[in-house]
Amino acid sequence: MALNIRFHNTLTNQTDTFTPNDAPLVRMYSCGPTVYDYAHIGNFRTFIFADVLRRFLELVGYDVKHVMNITDVGHMTEDDLADGGGEDKMELAARRIKEDKKSGRVPEGVVQNPDDPYQIANYYTQAFLADAKTLGMKVAFEYPQSMPHATNCIDIMQDMITRLLENGHAYQTDDGVVYFSVESFPDYGKLSGNTLDKLRGGAGGRIDEQTMAGKRHPGDFLLWKPDEKHIMKWDSPWGRGYPGWHIECSCMAQSLLGSDVIDIHTGGEDLTFPHHECEIAQSRGASGKDSFAKFWMHARFLLVDGQKMSKSKGSFYTARDVFDGKVTGRSVHPAVLRFELMRSHYRSNLNFTASSLSDAGSAVKRFTDFALKAKSECNDQPAEIDLNHTMLAAFTQALADDLNISGALGELFAWINDGKDDAPIAWAACLQVDRVLGLLDLEDQSTSEVDIDALCKALDDARATKDYASADELRKQMVDAGYDVLTTKEGTKAVKKLA
Repeated sequence: MALNIRFHNTLTNQTDTFTPNDAPLVRMYSCGPTVYDYAHIGNFRTFIFADVLRRFLELVGYDVKHVMNITDVGHMTEDDLADGGGEDKMELAARRIKEDKKSGRVPEGVVQNPDDPYQIANYYTQAFLADAKTLGMKVAFEYPQSMPHATNCIDIMQDMITRLLENGHAYQTDDGVVYFSVESFPDYGKLSGNTLDKLRGGAGGRIDEQTMAGKRHPGDFLLWKPDEKHIMKWDSPWGRGYPGWHIECSCMAQSLLGSDVIDIHTGGEDLTFPHHECEIAQSRGASGKDSFAKFWMHARFLLVDGQKMSKSKGSFYTARDVFDGKVTGRSVHPAVLRFELMRSHYRSNLNFTASSLSDAGSAVKRFTDFALKAKSECNDQPAEIDLNHTMLAAFTQALADDLNISGALGELFAWINDGKDDAPIAWAACLQVDRVLGLLDLEDQSTSEVDIDALCKALDDARATKDYASADELRKQMVDAGYDVLTTKEGTKAVKKLA
């Protein structure tokens, strides 16, 4: 089947034909979590978009090498500034956990020593991986090979900074701070529209608030900062300190994907500037190439009841909040949340509501009931079909049109309603569709045979002896088996999740 794949490219601001550099290999990088807290559903909307994109490319025959970083140093709280501002988010986490310990609000299994940033990062990394696996994100099952920690890549960051200094794209101030010189890179602003003139004038009204501190241009951004007081620091030629946030992704993308030029870079729309703009400048400045990522694909924000998520308004939800019933009042199966986060076009805002989550549950049930009925009727013996099957051809054509998932799902459910294919063909077609949707494996979790009562008792015993690692693993086993795990006065209870 001839397939012309076209994606909207933020860099060109138009829909371009997708042709990888080294087909069938596709090099794809996604900005991942900063592990200072639990990931929220807005984060997962962006991550699930990247997962669906990867799965679609694999469905049509590409070999996707996908890398997603884990940021555990250098991401500042005022990340809308190119140079960063405020405090490191890991420092914020340390202070928050200390306050929680004092007030008795410490969550189950939280780090025992908040002064150790590596404990904090490990705790929230494991929490993220558990949630990501529960939601079927393929890259999470490839940790750590495809999910590097920034703190494990300091040496390659220092190598890139050295090259940028040698190439005239960076400079060091009298107090030792190393900055990237935006004036040395004429294409700065091409991705986001934040030109040097705008930055000099104070883009967004924020640049003028920065302390120049030896900077040559207000838009110059941090590559390395000597700082003995920082929560995490390393020796470097420029003093003991820490890297800037932007340099981390440039290094991890190019080094782990094995090329100065990659095919696709994904992230949330809020990362377009400054983070992705700075990545381009650094990466091209170090490599000398005229491109870093050929395609930049950005997911729009997730809204809750038509507004931005807000902790003060009670509309800020982690994935775990949804699983545990804090949105609907009852537990939600991971397949339902995955479907809800994927079913709207990535370049449209997703409005997350209790009603839409209920609709997602109905859609998942329609698909899984149909698929599993076909599986049963053919004794799990699918026919041999390819993407020329009428529904599959329409499904993939829709996805080839800038990942039009709504159109693809429309084709799927119209075919289900039609119901003309016999069971072996229907089951085979569902398996092919699910290579993108990733729902059936999650549904299968709910039918796993495990001794839940024994696991609950073992978890309580582990907590009693403060063996939190074992307790976390036992909880994960039950979650993976399709249960909500609840802490009650009587001990741990496990409740089967809704399909």
